Amino acid sequence: MAEDSSKRLKEFWAELPCADEDFLGSIRDWKNIQIAVDEETIWLKGFTGEQAEASEIQQLPDFILYELRDGLLFKKEALVPSKKMRTALLWIPIDKALQLSLPPSNQNYFGIQEQVQVKLKESHEEQPVIALLSNIADIEESIAALPKFKLEKIKWTVLGNKALFLGVPLLSFPGKTYWTKDRHLLPAGLDFEFKNLSTLLQQKYNQEQEGWLLWDENGNYLSVKESDFRPLSVSSFRLTEKSREWN
Repeated sequence: MAEDSSKRLKEFWAELPCADEDFLGSIRDWKNIQIAVDEETIWLKGFTGEQAEASEIQQLPDFILYELRDGLLFKKEALVPSKKMRTALLWIPIDKALQLSLPPSNQNYFGIQEQVQVKLKESHEEQPVIALLSNIADIEESIAALPKFKLEKIKWTVLGNKALFLGVPLLSFPGKTYWTKDRHLLPAGLDFEFKNLSTLLQQKYNQEQEGWLLWDENGNYLSVKESDFRPLSVSSFRLTEKSREWN
């Protein structure tokens, strides 16, 4: 009896130009993927059906996905093959082939271009927020009216003319909210463009886990030490305000 081709597991291949290798960082943690290089082309294989439909590869520029059938490569839903399967390729697991590295940090602050080109993108996963960055001038009158029980689970520190509050439930002040990932504080609704960067950046800039890396929307970060935080109270806020006025 002939094999029912509709029940075969589909095998997916893909190609993209070698010049676009950096974009593969977004799928580097898909350890089932194999990668090979042929002249100016990067070849990939081993995608699951779910991965073949994932947004991570739909967004890759000049990325062409094929289905392998009888040694021929067909584009999605195509009836005619585009090319023959490439042979004599040296296949390597993608997480081994792509070695991400970072240049030395210059400890830049918000508003100054960072040497590490980190990009944040919109995240489709909703994450609970744990931090709030507010202009001190916008909250100095409101904080005095808050009951003690709303302050006791919050710690805070001053960053220039802003106050960074850490803890839940968050205070209902105007400002920017952040969620946490591997001791990064990321703007609500955003995540790293390349998922594997999170741990790598912590190893590079916060290896001792002594604080937090606070990110803005443009991919700039500020290192905040854990020791800079203090318990929030009306009195601690007022004392800080007085010291800022004297300075």
